[in-house]
Amino acid sequence: MKRLDGKWALVTGSSRGIGQQIAIGLAKRGCHVVLHGRDIAHCEKTRSLIEPLGVDIHAVGGDLRTVQGVDLVIRSVQSVPSPIDILYNNAGFQNTWKPIWAITLDEWLESFQVNFFAMVALCNAFAPAMRERGYGRIINLTSGIKDIPQLAPYSATKAAVDKYTADLAFELRETNVLVNALDPGWLKTDLGGPNADHEVETVLPGALVPALLDDDGPSGRLYAAQDYAMLEGSA
Repeated sequence: MKRLDGKWALVTGSSRGIGQQIAIGLAKRGCHVVLHGRDIAHCEKTRSLIEPLGVDIHAVGGDLRTVQGVDLVIRSVQSVPSPIDILYNNAGFQNTWKPIWAITLDEWLESFQVNFFAMVALCNAFAPAMRERGYGRIINLTSGIKDIPQLAPYSATKAAVDKYTADLAFELRETNVLVNALDPGWLKTDLGGPNADHEVETVLPGALVPALLDDDGPSGRLYAAQDYAMLEGSA
């Protein structure tokens, strides 16, 4: 099993669901983790699950729906005694289910703020230092949702995530900072709902693959977590 001993990872939206699974998976490989939730108290469950693994844990709170909340997260993470090696932009938001023409501009803006603009701000905050150190892994959560116009803001933000991921990967080529996207699949989470195809635990080990890449690994690629769902222990 490949290890990440001594590395630090920030996983946004890690108080529950997919982010919680990713944080636990990284910690099992020796990675120290910075947990994030809208309210810092929401991270306590994840902290309790990771503490027996013996890694360092830091938790930050901040509402990614606001610029001020994003700035709070960045400032709080910058107080961690070690730089961030792995940035996992997992936090996601879906706020509508209505005809596409009935979706208000405020609803569009809120979706883009959480799912795209917050991600960009976090990349802006941590990617330059990764480049200077000659090491970094950035993973942006995307989605395979299509042909559901009631979810147009959500799917549009994920299309933006895909394009940004490719552009950032190109900008950081030959720096040992790898930038990739992950499609977790349709999972039984608060966002995915109870009728989803897969249990949330099946996001592993696939979600760890882009974090475990060697320096000469691919960048600008889309990984599908469900392609690895039957391979636990191989990542």
